Amino acid sequence: MLDRLEAMNRLETALDENPVAALLGPRQCGKTTLARMLMDRDGGHWFDLESAEDRAALAHPELILKKLTGLVVIDEIQRQPELFAALRPLADRRSKPARFLILGSASPDLVKGVSESLAGRIGFVDLNGFHLGEIDKAHLDDLWLRGGFPRSFLASSDAASTRWRSDFVRTFLEQDLPQLGIRTASETLRRFWTMIGHYHGQVWNAAELSRALGSSEGTARNYLDILCGTYVARRLMPWHTNLGKRELKAPKIYVRDSGLLHNLLSIKTRQDMLSHPKVGASWEGFALEQVLALCGTEDTYYWGTHNGAELDLLLFRNGKSYGVEFKVNDGPQMTRSLHSALNDLKLERAWILHPGTKRYPVHEKVEALPLHELAVLRDAIL
Repeated sequence: MLDRLEAMNRLETALDENPVAALLGPRQCGKTTLARMLMDRDGGHWFDLESAEDRAALAHPELILKKLTGLVVIDEIQRQPELFAALRPLADRRSKPARFLILGSASPDLVKGVSESLAGRIGFVDLNGFHLGEIDKAHLDDLWLRGGFPRSFLASSDAASTRWRSDFVRTFLEQDLPQLGIRTASETLRRFWTMIGHYHGQVWNAAELSRALGSSEGTARNYLDILCGTYVARRLMPWHTNLGKRELKAPKIYVRDSGLLHNLLSIKTRQDMLSHPKVGASWEGFALEQVLALCGTEDTYYWGTHNGAELDLLLFRNGKSYGVEFKVNDGPQMTRSLHSALNDLKLERAWILHPGTKRYPVHEKVEALPLHELAVLRDAIL
């Protein structure tokens, strides 16, 4: 297991600033491991609600939790949503004898329960798989191919990683989603998820996807809500400038983990990946997630017009706007689309992230930047 110092720092900050902290993310992304590391260091009390014994112990939470001091961790809290209401009076105690850390996979019930019962009392920490800030840059290609889930990235071989991801997809659809109260047939969601894989990096078209699925547009949107709400898909919303141009208004959609995308597209090796028609889209989604992991997800958009101008990622930080393009070729150059983005969006700076090794300017405000030097971009905008 790799050290996840940045994630640990965010978690400690959330616990210092709030009586309750929520560590949220997809199954198998390392939430329990990170919380165990904190528990091993600081001590405390652990309840795993996948354990019948621990569920029974918290059947009357007001009797046991109010007696505890120090760190109290409740794992898989979505299995007993009534605990949200029980935590509220404990969080309001003036003496603050205990800090509560709740772990869970994102779900409509979990988010609803937290927002209704613990508003103003809870700090959120989102955790995904490994990212470039946590691994050696020599393993960038492995991270791209296998994705960031710890067991996938650290597998003994590409074949073992592929098998783990196949098992994850099956377990996620057949067991995890039903436990979150989602009753849609697993094969239907598998087919929809695979479709999202083929539309990865494209503008969402509910009508087209619903026709392919043989369902209504509302059903397709509901399925997308499920995948986004459980951290396996992402909507990147469009930015509107009011410049009088016909701008794109639908979100772009991505499979968040590149390894899961590759499984959905039957990509098993690096050679398969580099020769696949979706290699450019795969790189875009992978590099996008690396930027968001290091720079945060707030105030992030894409921009596009109906005449073809587009910017893959638009970030607003400290009152300034920045642009990012993703190109899978090693020697990208300035494009007409990026010129339009610089002028129309008044960008402070922009970068073209590529998989090569050379860093060089392509415009007075634009630099071609290898993805493994992403910290340069982060330091410039934060």
